[in-house]
Amino acid sequence: MAKTVMLAFLSILLVVAIILQPDASFQSSLQGLTVWWNIVFPGLLPFLVLFELIASFGLAHAVGSLLQPLMNRLFKLPGEASLAIVLGWMGGYPAGADAASSLRKRNLVTKQQGQRLLALAHMPNPLFMLVVIGAGFLHKPIVGVIIAAAVWISALWVMIFMTLVRPKDDAENNQAAAIKTEENRSSILQRAAEALRLGREQDGRSFGKALGDAVTASVQKLMMIGGFMIFAAVLAKLSEPLLSPLLDKAGLSFISQAFFEGHLGAYSAAIWDAPGTGTLSNAAAIAAVLAWSGLSGILQAGYSITGTDLKLLPFVVWRVVHALHALLFMLLLWKPALSLLRPILAPGALPAFVNAESFLPEHTVAVVIKAGELPLLWQFSLSACLLLALLGLFVSIILLPFRKANKSV
Repeated sequence: MAKTVMLAFLSILLVVAIILQPDASFQSSLQGLTVWWNIVFPGLLPFLVLFELIASFGLAHAVGSLLQPLMNRLFKLPGEASLAIVLGWMGGYPAGADAASSLRKRNLVTKQQGQRLLALAHMPNPLFMLVVIGAGFLHKPIVGVIIAAAVWISALWVMIFMTLVRPKDDAENNQAAAIKTEENRSSILQRAAEALRLGREQDGRSFGKALGDAVTASVQKLMMIGGFMIFAAVLAKLSEPLLSPLLDKAGLSFISQAFFEGHLGAYSAAIWDAPGTGTLSNAAAIAAVLAWSGLSGILQAGYSITGTDLKLLPFVVWRVVHALHALLFMLLLWKPALSLLRPILAPGALPAFVNAESFLPEHTVAVVIKAGELPLLWQFSLSACLLLALLGLFVSIILLPFRKANKSV
């Protein structure tokens, strides 16, 4: 009862704040809408549709069978979890959380496995890091590559560490999987072909039906994501009078945007110009913001796991831990990465250090870009999705002879 009253009171306060600041609310909502249409919609739609098609035609089962040994040894996860990781890392949040929730609903992962998979698969869109941040925000594409590397490596490091610290979570399931593998004397490709056939038979929908359902469900999810982003953008704007004085004194003005929305927070971190900051400071802040994903990204993941027994609080703790490690890995990778890349890149492509050991005479300052000037990701996301679809088709062609052999037997 107290929780309901508190939420109702906060909702009333939010409505009053919007009424008192209509212009600021409208501008912030328009900014969130622009980022959603230019970046999130084209970056997620192809991958969400592709995941539904892959799952409906049994390819998820086949890929899971192929990657079962690797996933089990590294992360104590079943092979089917690999597809959620691939879709999450290529599509961006909340594609990974949605895929992890789908696997949990189908009982392909246990609760403990689903919790870890949810944390690992919830990642920022690589095209956003490489294209928008590197080439658009900072005008240094190589910085986007280093930021992406810091975010990815820190996520793998934390997940492997968690797997080693808690090896007993899925001991019985891992033992059962090992026994099942020992009992199955057939080759890996034969098992994958059989899994492909069983997955297709369990779904049974035609291609037209599966495609229509995939597009409908994906667009509905994207509308939900857009609503969360606009809501978070408005909250960030309305909270500025309260948070800005404190954060400005501490020299951390970008946090007010970063806490609520990851994409807008990354933009604020890119143009962060506090005294003593430079490209390294901006890149480290961006890496931490992307690993955190913002309140909007967390709420999107919470919506995705609705109807499952997966919990949101451990996921939030993971986001904080990942953000801290992403910042640390960015600081550790910065100088070695630039030293390795210096011989093969033009001098203008390298950012400079703030200290005297700089590659260039003056450090690079981020260029302010309006939300409406953000680069479109349509062409990049469609190309990446096409490559992933071709890879799936290639796997299906390889497994075709083994499917025929299984039928003949």
